[in-house]
Amino acid sequence: MKDSTVSARVENDVKKEAEDILQKLGVPVSVVINSLYRQIIYRHGIPFSLTIPDEPQTLDAMTDAELDAKLQHSYAQSVAGKGRPLKDVFDDLERNLR
Repeated sequence: MKDSTVSARVENDVKKEAEDILQKLGVPVSVVINSLYRQIIYRHGIPFSLTIPDEPQTLDAMTDAELDAKLQHSYAQSVAGKGRPLKDVFDDLERNLR
């Protein structure tokens, strides 16, 4: 029986963007909040990592040797078939920027 109300202040643009996505998915906000609370109970903590992401090093901050080493490492991974799909890489980058 749902008989409690949760109230929280959030940034307006964050609220709007999240609600737009949930609307497209056809999922009510209350279902997401209830699911989050259930996961907190199930896991005895927050169900996702709370870390400060490392900022990617820019080309300007790298020496020529560091850039060359990174490119050689990436090439070796690619040749060995250890690469990741480009979409996955960009999804991770975008997730870390938020």
